[in-house]
Amino acid sequence: MKKLILLLAVVANLAFAAPVPEELVRASSKDVVDILKKEKNDKKAREQVEARVLPNFDFSRMTALAVGRHWRTATPEQKTQLTDEFRTLLVRTYSSALTTYKAQSVDVKPLKADDNATDVTVITEVAVANQQPVGINYSLRKTEQGWKVYDVVVAGVSLVTNYRGSFNETIQSSGLDGLVKLLKEKNQSGGSLKTDKS
Repeated sequence: MKKLILLLAVVANLAFAAPVPEELVRASSKDVVDILKKEKNDKKAREQVEARVLPNFDFSRMTALAVGRHWRTATPEQKTQLTDEFRTLLVRTYSSALTTYKAQSVDVKPLKADDNATDVTVITEVAVANQQPVGINYSLRKTEQGWKVYDVVVAGVSLVTNYRGSFNETIQSSGLDGLVKLLKEKNQSGGSLKTDKS
């Protein structure tokens, strides 16, 4: 349940880049929450939200962090395959979460960071229908393309490190190609991937 709330909260908070991370989250929250409230067709709502959200994630960095130390030994082709499959897994999971929950509002806390910071955490509290508010932390870093999200933490649980344990187990037993194969199979079948908190 918490995982699905987290994933919707991720979707509900992020859209096109803004000058600073706090503004990115605040400005995009209203757009996405409005979509979720107004669009009755779940598929159309999902498509609209994904179009706003995906450009703001650094999936390569997220995948590198989830794969951990094994990322250094991956070939460029393996890195590309892992990133593509992990992105597909995350997008698919977000999509299924959208059909279950509707965010009501988002409270973006004041950003406590130096003006010249290149790595920050934006803290929000998301009100979800029929649920207690969920506290969400977004880790963003400044890139040449603007601010990008590279991790999301809910109640102290990191989305990236949540996958790291299961990724490591698969890599230990089947190698990096085994992880690529597993992700492809899960994405094709629509199945879920075991995480440390599953």
